[in-house]
Amino acid sequence: MDRRAAFFSYHAGVMGTALLMLVPSVVLGGGPAFSCGPPQQAQYAFCNRALPAEQRAADLVAKLTLEEKVSQLGDQAPGVPRFGVPGYNWWSEGLHGVSMWGHGMHFNGAVRGVTTFPQVLLTTASFDDSIWYRIGQAIGTEARAMFNLGQADGLTIWSPNVNIYRDPRWGRGQETPGEDPATASKYAVAFVRGLQGTSTTTLQTSACCKHATAYDLDDWNRIGRYNFNAKVTAQDLEETFNPPFKSCVVEGKATCVMCAYTSVNGIPACADSGLLTKTIKGEWGMNGYISSDCDAVALLYGTRYSGTPEDAVAAAIKAGLDMNCGNFSQVHGMAALQQRKMSEQDVDKALRNLFAIRMRLGHFDGDPLQSPLYGRLGAQDVCSPAHKDLALEAAQNGIVLLKNDAATLPLSRPTAASASFAVIGPNANEPGALLGNYFGPPCETTTPLQALQKFYSKNVRFVPGCDSAACNVADTYQASGLAATSDYTILFMGLSQKQEQEGLDRTSLLLPGKQESLITAVAAAAKRPIILVLLTGGPVDITFAKFNPKIGAILWAGYPGQAGGLAIAKVLFGEHNPSGRLPVTWYPEEYTKVPMDDMRMRADPATGYPGRSYRFYKGNAVYKFGYGLSYSKFSRQLVRNSSSNNRAPNTELLAAAAVDCGASRYYLVEEIGGEVCERLKFPAVVEVENHGPMDGKQSVLLFLRWPTATEGRPASQLVGFRSQDLRAGEKASVSFDISPCEHFSRTTVDGTKVIDRGSHFLMVDEDEMEISFDS
Repeated sequence: MDRRAAFFSYHAGVMGTALLMLVPSVVLGGGPAFSCGPPQQAQYAFCNRALPAEQRAADLVAKLTLEEKVSQLGDQAPGVPRFGVPGYNWWSEGLHGVSMWGHGMHFNGAVRGVTTFPQVLLTTASFDDSIWYRIGQAIGTEARAMFNLGQADGLTIWSPNVNIYRDPRWGRGQETPGEDPATASKYAVAFVRGLQGTSTTTLQTSACCKHATAYDLDDWNRIGRYNFNAKVTAQDLEETFNPPFKSCVVEGKATCVMCAYTSVNGIPACADSGLLTKTIKGEWGMNGYISSDCDAVALLYGTRYSGTPEDAVAAAIKAGLDMNCGNFSQVHGMAALQQRKMSEQDVDKALRNLFAIRMRLGHFDGDPLQSPLYGRLGAQDVCSPAHKDLALEAAQNGIVLLKNDAATLPLSRPTAASASFAVIGPNANEPGALLGNYFGPPCETTTPLQALQKFYSKNVRFVPGCDSAACNVADTYQASGLAATSDYTILFMGLSQKQEQEGLDRTSLLLPGKQESLITAVAAAAKRPIILVLLTGGPVDITFAKFNPKIGAILWAGYPGQAGGLAIAKVLFGEHNPSGRLPVTWYPEEYTKVPMDDMRMRADPATGYPGRSYRFYKGNAVYKFGYGLSYSKFSRQLVRNSSSNNRAPNTELLAAAAVDCGASRYYLVEEIGGEVCERLKFPAVVEVENHGPMDGKQSVLLFLRWPTATEGRPASQLVGFRSQDLRAGEKASVSFDISPCEHFSRTTVDGTKVIDRGSHFLMVDEDEMEISFDS
């Protein structure tokens, strides 16, 4: 998937007319490929829709020759004409919209553009799982519509990316739901459920959670993802890196997991039977298939795990891999069988998983256009008004207000009619700056400059200030002169895919090139404090701007998708009250001294290692996880129940699971049992009030902390979040379902989950409520 994605990539700034040139003008004819139409429908058991998908798949696999079986082991699987089975492309992408990356989707028919939602990290900043679900649902709908139109060779979508954004330099952090495992887990569940659809019999599309596991380094200090051995503790695997994948499978019912290029503790992920078979398929009970990242099987060749190509194929398949992205298994699979490196039964097991997914997608149910579920989806369901509105809603709700001194924002729309505006910056009128990576051709785009000129003021003057986001050349004189002669100045700065992307990790957290000096000079020349809008995937160190009184307001807008320009303008002019909150810690530049290949989450004071993420970082942050301002003043307070005496309910049920551990005692979660865990649950209520002056949305983040952060305990841990709309002056109660087995547990050094006896503290902002576990 990812290694060959570079073949499809291009400079994100080349959009507009150039984008249309990427797709041929030939229009596809016909409809979707399928099997089991007449006469096969009555001829073969694998066409019998009354049978379970697994049984149908087994029947088909049993009919194939050995050569036909091996031919199915790659992402571009040929057809089997003698049974009427069409070819299939497994590789399609849908990270934040149906994508051009991969082989499965084609933009050369009735559909030339798709809805492009904000890049994932910005969407996550909304902390609203209903938005995440609806985006997944929309992408699945558009993919199925393209399939019905004959513009898709497959419906297996290799998204979402739920790797933890461990290090701020990682070029792919933009694709992820951030640094927090609880947030990433909830995102995974919502997005997968939306993408796959609500039917219990037929999948809308198949979702694939990637890249298992502990993958978060692409290219740093001559260490690359293809040869990186991630040394990860059992504690960090269980507590940080694996939870999003477990949630994908157990709660989201994802039908695919992709294994990563990297090795974990010396074992390549795609040859790790403990991960693929024991954990994902066994303990988590995945009903689906496991794919390799592209060419990951080929990368096994020549290692101590596989001295020959045949060894590589056999090692992966016997470990639990079902499909190799690439053709390595197709080329060398037969020899591996002939040399008895693996058995035909090993191959059959993989193929049954693969064909069962195709059965569940309805490709063996006759003409998909006759399906009562998805058969009517077509061009009218791509870039629909509802999907365009959702793209705007997601961008608006994700934008984070980082600074707003002296109520610099919102701007007054009546004032805009007569005032003059200076718009400066390389990202102000660059369509590519809206999209991030893994996108499809957007059905429409509105840059910030276009939105300001079209909807708010005709008196807008623009200079880019920099030659590009790299800002190797800056025209400080022209930019400062424009600011000095304008009533308001807005700068659109940040990063691009030239600084952060797949295969490209950053070496600095500062704004690139001469951006900082340009911003500072413009701020000094401007009539009033300027507004700085940052379009970036990952965090940047903008300490200089945070404390500069001439910079009145700062917005982080991520890569906001096709409606990003309008969303930013609506926030600037107060038509949307910002409610986004940072899903990652923003570190200072000195953090780049930390080796990126050090996988430890916890700080080590003895060596000066500062730790990672809000849970363990011991240094000073530029902006903290969960930070975000509003145009209204909100208060949040935990509601006390005087009758509870702050004692967790039913704690007497825990007595049998108490374990002595030196001076402390704790409860083993695995010993408590599911029934007791259910009885331990209790509600926590937060009262939220909007004190005005504007209506707005508020994301309530509920945390847990322990009395001390000793024994490797996090400083705090997110328990849950809720998004609540409130009118000015309105008050509401937001309830959280607290499960002590899930939310109050921590992980010991050997990966065991325990609940400490004694006090725990629920926190909302600075308000705390003690909960005691004493039997």
